Amino acid sequence: AVMLRCQVNQSCRFGAGGGSCCHVWQCWCRLREEEAVWEGGRAGDRAKPNPPAMAQAKINQLKSGEADSKFLRSMSMADRSGRLLETLDELEQRVEALREAAASMEQEKETLLELIQSVQNSQDMRNISDGEREELSLTANRLIGRTLTVAVSVQTIRSAQQEEFLSRATALIDEVVDKLLQDVASAKSRLVALYNACSSEALQGPVNQKFQSIIVGCSLEDQKKIKTRLQKLIRNVCSADRSIALLDQKAAITDWQLQPPPTKCM
Repeated sequence: AVMLRCQVNQSCRFGAGGGSCCHVWQCWCRLREEEAVWEGGRAGDRAKPNPPAMAQAKINQLKSGEADSKFLRSMSMADRSGRLLETLDELEQRVEALREAAASMEQEKETLLELIQSVQNSQDMRNISDGEREELSLTANRLIGRTLTVAVSVQTIRSAQQEEFLSRATALIDEVVDKLLQDVASAKSRLVALYNACSSEALQGPVNQKFQSIIVGCSLEDQKKIKTRLQKLIRNVCSADRSIALLDQKAAITDWQLQPPPTKCM
């Protein structure tokens, strides 16, 4: 009604055109101004920040984020460390497999050389013609040369004490080998005693106690190599004994054939 009267009486402006209408208009305007101030105050109260509360919330957020980041980082480092450890374990297994394969190849090389030499020194080589023997010897030498072109070496990690024990054990074996041609039977007996000192099995025959105390100080890999070397030496000596026995037997047969027939008694 107030707005209608003000719109109708367009000439009423603060005392002009009637006092009652202007008074109502002024009251209404003041009321609107107070409402605007009151609404603005409420909006200001709602939008007005609270510094202490905001600071505390920020601190709590930072603490929570820092704790979460530390937790995630520690878990990530643990996972990464576990994966690296697993990788190193797998590589260690492959390294050991490589060393075993190389050691097997080295042993195979020595076995091939021994077999070729045994063929060269076999009795069958003596029972063939000179031309065939020469041809087979050339083939055997060619095979030996090709075998020697394969270079396989597995180094053993030793301490200074193990180096000393290995040197002493090698010296004892070399001493027996040097006297092999002088007395085969005695050298064979000494080799068997050395081999028995390396073996953990209960074997018949003498045992070299001095060599046994030395071999214990060597590394496990060196003990295996020394035992293998003694086995080959004993096998070669036995093969030489058989060759010598065959030669003696052949010589005895030849001498018997060359003997003149016995005269018959009248």
